[in-house]
Amino acid sequence: MNAVLTNLTVILVTGAVGLFGTTALAAYGIASRLDYVMIPILFGLCTATLTMVGIDIGAGEIAPARKIAGLSAFVGLVLTGGIGAIVALHPPLWLNLFSRDAEVLREGTTYLRIVAPAYAALGFGFVIAFAAQGAGHVFWPFVASLVRIAVAAGCGWLAVGHFGGGMAALAGMVTASLVAYAAICSAVMLSRSVWRLEAR
Repeated sequence: MNAVLTNLTVILVTGAVGLFGTTALAAYGIASRLDYVMIPILFGLCTATLTMVGIDIGAGEIAPARKIAGLSAFVGLVLTGGIGAIVALHPPLWLNLFSRDAEVLREGTTYLRIVAPAYAALGFGFVIAFAAQGAGHVFWPFVASLVRIAVAAGCGWLAVGHFGGGMAALAGMVTASLVAYAAICSAVMLSRSVWRLEAR
C-alpha cells in the first residue's frame, strides 16, 4: 500500500503540474526523477534495518533494536540530505543530464531548490518506516504516507487550481508533505508502545 500511495502521489502531483503547460511538465518530470532515485538508494539500508530490528525484537532486545533504528535513520538522513543539499545548491548538475532548454531549467531549478533540501526528511522517515515494520508496527508509517499524499497532492491541487500558485507553490506543498511524513515517522521513534515487548 505504501508503494501504491507513493506512486499515486507522483501521478496526482504530475497532474497538477500539467496545468502549467508542457514546459513545466517536462521540468517536473526531470526534477522529480531525482525524488525517485532516493528510493533505491535507501532501500538497501532499509532492508538491513528491518532485518536487524526484527531479529532484536524477536530476541527481546528492545534497546539494541531502538538504537539500530535511530542510527540507521540518521544515516538515511545524512545520505539523502547530502544529495539534496548538493542538488539544491546547483540544480544543473541533475537537470543538464536531460535538457538544455532555458525554460525547463528554470522551472526545474525552482522545484529542486525547494524540494531537494527536504530529501533529508524523506530519508529519515523512510528508514524509520522500515524499522517500525521490523518492530511489527505498520500503522503509523501507513498514516504518514496518507498524510504525505494528502498534503502533496490534495493541498498541491488547491494551491495550483484554486489559488493560482505556480511551480514554487506546488514544490512547497511537496516539501511540506515530506516534512509531515518524517514528523509522523519520528513519533514512532518516541512511542513507548512500539519499543516494548508487550507491543508484540
